This record gives sequence, structure tokens and C-alpha cells, in this order.
Amino acid sequence: MANNISLAELKRISIRHFLSRRGIKPQTVKPGYGMYMSPLRKETNASFKVDYNRNLWHDFGTGEGGSIIDLVARMENCSVADAIRRLEKEIPDSERLSTNRQLSVPDQSRIEILSVGKLRHPALLQYLSDRRIDLTAAQKYCNEVRYSTGGRSYFAIGFKNDAGGWELRNRAFKGSSTPKNITTFDNGSDTVMVFEGFMDFLSYLSFKDNPTPAIDTTVLNSVTNLQKAVPFLESHSTVHAFLDNDESGRKAVARMEKLLPKSEVVDQSKFYRDYKDLNDYLRENRSLKQHQNPVRKKGCGRKL
Repeated sequence: MANNISLAELKRISIRHFLSRRGIKPQTVKPGYGMYMSPLRKETNASFKVDYNRNLWHDFGTGEGGSIIDLVARMENCSVADAIRRLEKEIPDSERLSTNRQLSVPDQSRIEILSVGKLRHPALLQYLSDRRIDLTAAQKYCNEVRYSTGGRSYFAIGFKNDAGGWELRNRAFKGSSTPKNITTFDNGSDTVMVFEGFMDFLSYLSFKDNPTPAIDTTVLNSVTNLQKAVPFLESHSTVHAFLDNDESGRKAVARMEKLLPKSEVVDQSKFYRDYKDLNDYLRENRSLKQHQNPVRKKGCGRKL
């Protein structure tokens, strides 16, 4: 490579700085990430996330994401090889991220689960606490998962899916092991709640004194898994959707309405319309018991 820049070094070039040089600024900045108007398409609500800790991007409107190399290839409509060459010429060495980062970013495509145990590590519990998640609910539905990738080991909060794969989260990493799938909780109810991710599911439970939902629940673990959830969802008369307030979430609700013609699909995102998702709403409203149950809408067969 030109200038002796390795592929790993190129991937550490700051996406935040790259966008800033092009006049693209975040619409909102949260701890560890920023939300942007997508540079890949026209939109009215910022749904393009840049994770500053992991130095990765994700467009919630299209489901795309990846490293800065992937972003350059998409923004400039060129091949990955051309994107690499353009980055080599454009980015000065002084703007590379330090190679001695305290928190390394694993390549989730080669994750191997090493062990699964009770959720107890102080760093993980503090991360949940910072996100205002009730620890009793988290310890009931999640585990502490130790895994390896790239010859190094890590640990994270693990949420198991129906196929035996794991959604993995810690302060510096958001990923999953294979196989990717949905997670369902069948209580024999004719009503079901649908959450985009397990942090939203835990956020809902954190509003309640009893962390056990009285009705059925599906966690998609990504809106791209919606089709996999249809066989379970279509057996319910009412479907309460707690998806993100972005284009991807709205499209998913509209798709549910088409895929589930015999069910009433209730879009619950109206109760946190000013927030990106249910967890953002939870974090901004620290005194949880001062807020009413967010599920109150005509058509609800019972209090959720």
C-alpha cells in the first residue's frame, strides 16, 4: 500500500473527521455516537449513525453499514479497491486513530463463543445502569458471554436468540454471533409485543415493577429479521410494535401491516416520538416511576 499504510490502519481513520471535512455534521451527539442526515440518500430525519468508539457507521434507512472503506465506496460510487486508493491519498497520517486504543473492536464475522455465565462483571452492570436498565430484568434475560475473535478474547452482555446465536453488547461493541435470528417468549397470549433490539425490550421492562411481561414477546434483533418473526406474530390478534423512530422502523411497521392482515398492528413509537428509540426515552427520563406505562391505546386488550 502507498505510504506503508495497512488496511487495518485505514479502517482506523476517523469517520467523524472524514465526514466533517465534507461539511457533514451530526444532527445530535450522544455519548459515544452521533446521528447524521444520511450522506447516501435524501431524508428528513437523521438515521445515519456513526459509532465514535468503534469507528463504524450504520444507515438505519437502508440497513447498510461498515468501516470507513465501505462508506467511501458507497459515497463515491466506486469499488473497494478504489476506495482504499482514495483514502491512502487523501488522509494524512496525523488524522489516523491511535493504534493503542484501550478498547479494541473485534471483527464480528469470526466470533467464537467461549463461555456463558451469570451476568455479574462490574463494567457490564455499570453499562446497563448508565442506560437506565433494571439490573434484575437484565440478569433474568441476559448472560455474561466471553468470546474470542482475531486471537483475542472479550466479554459482553449476551442475549440469546431462538437459533442459539448471541446478540453481544458492551460499551465499545455491538455485534452478534452466528446464527442470527429472532428471540421469542411465548406465554400463550393472543397479544404480542415486538421490539427491534434487546435493549429496547429491557427498557420496556425497566418501566415496570415486575420485569416479566404478561404477554408474548418477540425481539427481532434487527428489522431485517422481520420475515422470520411472521409465523409467530400471525397467531396473535394484536401486535404492539416498539420500533425505532426512523425510516427503517416506519417501513418495518408498514410491512408488518401488510404481512399480518388478520392482526391489528399498533405502532407504539408515538409514545416516544421525540426520541430515537425506547432506550433513548428511558435514559432521558431517569425517574421511571413518574412516567405512565407507554402502552395505552385503543385496541389494547389488556394493560401490558
